[in-house]
Amino acid sequence: MDFVLTLHSHLPYVLHHGRWPHGSDWLCEAAVDTYLPLLEQLQGLALEGTAAPVTIGFTPVLANQLASPTFAQELEAFFDQREAACKEAPASLAATRDSALLPLVEFWQSRFGRLRSLFHSVDSNILAAFRRLQDGGQLEIIGSAATHGYLPLLARDESIRLQLVVGRNEHRRLFGRDPVGCWLPECAYRPRVGRRPGIDEQLASAGFRYFFTDAHLAQAGTPLGTHYEVTLGAERFDAERHDGPSKPTGAPVRSPYRAYRVTPPRAKRSVAALVRDPRSSMQVWSRHHGYPGDEWYLEFHKIRWPGGLKLWRVTGPDVDLGAKRAYEPSAAHGRVGEHARHFAQLLAGIAAEHRTGVVVAPFDTELFGHWWFEGVDFLAGVYRELRHQPGVRPVAASRHLTDHPARTALRLAEGSWGVNGDHTMWLNDRTAWTWPRLRALEGAFWKAAPAALASPGTRPALAQAARELLLAQASDWQFMISTGAVPDYAERRFKLHCDDAERLIAAVTSGSSGGGGEGSAALAAELERRDDLFPNVLEAVAEVLGA
Repeated sequence: MDFVLTLHSHLPYVLHHGRWPHGSDWLCEAAVDTYLPLLEQLQGLALEGTAAPVTIGFTPVLANQLASPTFAQELEAFFDQREAACKEAPASLAATRDSALLPLVEFWQSRFGRLRSLFHSVDSNILAAFRRLQDGGQLEIIGSAATHGYLPLLARDESIRLQLVVGRNEHRRLFGRDPVGCWLPECAYRPRVGRRPGIDEQLASAGFRYFFTDAHLAQAGTPLGTHYEVTLGAERFDAERHDGPSKPTGAPVRSPYRAYRVTPPRAKRSVAALVRDPRSSMQVWSRHHGYPGDEWYLEFHKIRWPGGLKLWRVTGPDVDLGAKRAYEPSAAHGRVGEHARHFAQLLAGIAAEHRTGVVVAPFDTELFGHWWFEGVDFLAGVYRELRHQPGVRPVAASRHLTDHPARTALRLAEGSWGVNGDHTMWLNDRTAWTWPRLRALEGAFWKAAPAALASPGTRPALAQAARELLLAQASDWQFMISTGAVPDYAERRFKLHCDDAERLIAAVTSGSSGGGGEGSAALAAELERRDDLFPNVLEAVAEVLGA
């Protein structure tokens, strides 16, 4: 039986939008806690000859940030701050009679130094390092929508297509090849409605050949919900909110252990859907039923300020933060080995039951390392343990589909992998006001785009209007509002991008109707210095318009 581990990496655009508490520090935390440790482990596995064919995605908005020289500068400053915190901590801990924590300061100091050296060794370009692993055949990198827009709720088909075409083009630019697979933002899916094509048809049109879906959308289980989705830096891992089924959907009628062919009516091409396995997913997602809540693992919520060092362990279920005990790295490492062995045995048990097919285990990449500190080591441990489980073959998603083409047709239900399994995390009483504004913005943009695209003087402003529209469509803003995690920040960012898109569209409309393009070009240049991503966005606009 095949095993496809899929990691979905995403953060909204935070460069040039502050540093702390909301801004580039979120991106730097993800790099230091997750992306660099994952890169370190994958490089180590490759050197020792252990196959680790991870299927990993970097959303285009995240990939653009990781490739930015501004990010490299921000990460150096972040390392400086963390290393300064390590130098300051001993005297402070001695003054508060916490000298027992001193070995942990040395632990962090060593770790930061090692990861900083790794960052320098890859020429301060994490993305290029993952691309080299891809080019060496060690993993598969999949694509996604440009800014993680919540596709089923976008008002215009052109907007959905722009999200996907920009995503495909940016993937080609940054990773050197077209993506075969796509991570649908929030696993959100909508079938064909009247003349509006379904999301699967949009994927096929953009050139994608497969995507991932949650089990309940394939009627192969009940919705688990994500373990977290709130932006980095917030209280994002509230497992009480997400553990377990959100609503009953009846007994599963299809197996999650096979790929399906999603073929819409009258479609020229089909795409394959890979289904999330509820059993293996719950083992990792759940703080109560899975590994991350183990008493020996690093406690995410208790942080020493100033400095941001984490020095305590989980200790036990429902233990007050004040009663947390000191973290013991060696004990935690031992538990990682046990849990990796257990997970490999779980996969082997599923394989023994079903013999053929595929176990698909998709997770947000930032779960590993950032929240579950030991999670990256766990992933490496799983691949090592699978060498002793001949019934389980770890493969990338494309390899499984090549060897076992999806032949069984399936009609997916509408929904997402969010709480309740539907759209309510993104469309509810707290977020309803955002969608009419987006709908009006989409309409204005696509009305102005044809004439502006044909006018050289207004093309720069049209390009920046497209960027601002895409940034306003990010699903992160509604999610943060819904969860109550930094809702003021999310509302401000949403309104900012809508306001700026509207200003640009007004300038574009004036310029393309004979008002001149000087003012629109100046405004576009000003905003591009702040929101500097998707350099070839006009090519995608032209493709969507058929120009």
